[in-house]
Amino acid sequence: MKNVYLIVFALLLFNCSNDDDNSIDPTQYNASLTVLQNLENGVAVLDITTEVGVEALHGLEYGGGYIYYVDETDGSLMIAADYSEIGTKSWGDHFDLTNGELIGDGQTNTQLLVDGNLNDNSTVPNGFEFGSDDYVFKIATDLMYRDYDDWFVPSKASVEAIFNNVHMQGIGNFNENLFYWTSTKVGYHPYVMSFNPNFGGSAFFGSCFDSSAVILVRRHQ
Repeated sequence: MKNVYLIVFALLLFNCSNDDDNSIDPTQYNASLTVLQNLENGVAVLDITTEVGVEALHGLEYGGGYIYYVDETDGSLMIAADYSEIGTKSWGDHFDLTNGELIGDGQTNTQLLVDGNLNDNSTVPNGFEFGSDDYVFKIATDLMYRDYDDWFVPSKASVEAIFNNVHMQGIGNFNENLFYWTSTKVGYHPYVMSFNPNFGGSAFFGSCFDSSAVILVRRHQ
């Protein structure tokens, strides 16, 4: 009979433990887990940043790349991935356009540049028709990479944030011997970026007639 009581007690204890486990909501911030584990459990980004700050998310590998920026208004994340594995790529057509340089502007910039390449730019002042879809902005918009298809080319401010918030932490494997395209352009002059610290971490003017390496970015909601 004593053994029966022990079995019943053990079953009650087991059921109580299960009830306690089931009462834990994985989408609530848990300080005993890492920031990445909380993200993967579906904890809201702004709930995480309230607890640990924005900087704790910078450089985490998540959403197909590395987090380089947190939008503290809507909790979206900006993700960057080095795509220099495909080699350097052309800019595409050469035409007059001034677009955005802020973080997040790259999505609109990239589409504007793809749309502009659909025109015949061979007859515009200082224009040039590349004549192929093998250019950086078309490659990014058509790409399925690491299970995501919403990649675009980063703006000037984005590449600088990637440098500061990811590369300078020793994360991301960005090649310091290459120049990378941005999607920001002033007239006929595109900004490019070097991840070599000797260049100071700021984007600078390059040439549409050069070939440069590719960074992919996406917004993760």
